[in-house]
Amino acid sequence: MRPARRSGLSVIVAGGGTAGHIEPALAVADALRRQDETVRITALGTERGLETRLVPERGYPLELIPPVPLPRKPTADLLRLPGRVRASVARTRAVIDEVGADVIVGFGGYVALPAYLAAGRGLLGRRRVVPVVVHEANAKAGIANKIGARLATRVLAAVPGSGLDAEVLGIPVRGSITSLDRAALRAEARAHFGLPADGPVLLVFGGSQGARTLNEGVSGAAAQLAAAGIAVLHAHGPKNTLDVAEPGYVAVPYLTRMDLAYAAADAVVCRSGAMTVAEVSAVGLPAFYVPLPHGNGEQELNARPVVAAGGGRIVPDSELTPKYVIDEVIPLLQDPARLTGMGRAAAGAGHRDAADEVARIVREVAGR
Repeated sequence: MRPARRSGLSVIVAGGGTAGHIEPALAVADALRRQDETVRITALGTERGLETRLVPERGYPLELIPPVPLPRKPTADLLRLPGRVRASVARTRAVIDEVGADVIVGFGGYVALPAYLAAGRGLLGRRRVVPVVVHEANAKAGIANKIGARLATRVLAAVPGSGLDAEVLGIPVRGSITSLDRAALRAEARAHFGLPADGPVLLVFGGSQGARTLNEGVSGAAAQLAAAGIAVLHAHGPKNTLDVAEPGYVAVPYLTRMDLAYAAADAVVCRSGAMTVAEVSAVGLPAFYVPLPHGNGEQELNARPVVAAGGGRIVPDSELTPKYVIDEVIPLLQDPARLTGMGRAAAGAGHRDAADEVARIVREVAGR
């Protein structure tokens, strides 16, 4: 039985595991709160994901459910899958009832799938249906969102051609990024990281764990970057180390203040995960996107719209070498006019209002 009605719309956001799923979920949660301060948000996650740190940091309650990783090969784990799915769906259903959920918004991954299944009628003999909104951030939809799209009231996507019949809205990005005034924060940001107050700055990061190709390619050109008067802010990943003695080369394991990192920079060398592309384009930074060399090629697809607009370049992983940095990255950073033009193109390709639009749709689906 559904619990007694409490004040405020109750929304479950389901997007755990990686930052690429969690950050859009939290961006929509923030937007919902901006639109209606009485909204009650509950985040779903598992004990394995980054959500155990990121969600509490943003001030939202987190409910843990059993993880349901989908085996990619026929193994003994495949035989255990039905039982795991049932256990996870049962726990998710209990959370739905505990918080009196009015709507679920899912962002893919192994947290979203149990939420989609728990929302529908029939499974576990439950009758009440909770409407679902699905958002696909990647250029190619994953299995969880392909299943969720069949059950959803509204299906949204970041870019066309995801494999879902979806409304294209872009990726929800947190307000601290979409409202970022890079010029106003430039001096504060550079002082925060110990970077020179003047001259171009190159920002380098390869995701939460870093990227060896980016680390070796850029640090290998440290002397030439310094000679060209270019400072570097390089997040190498917590499991990696960089020992660069050149002046103006700041190497850190991880960036906790991405807003200040973006404000300090004039250009970026980075991977092209969906969230990275969304943030970098939203703040109007020219970028050298280096897609992961494995997988189904979705990282390159993520970057193509921004590159087509003139806001960046795609660099194959094998080509991001010290020579490439010397021949291509340094000349761009020494050309203010090109930097300005690419930055404007990048900003024009972004979707700065995606979080607010998704939040509006979530409230509409819930009948508010």
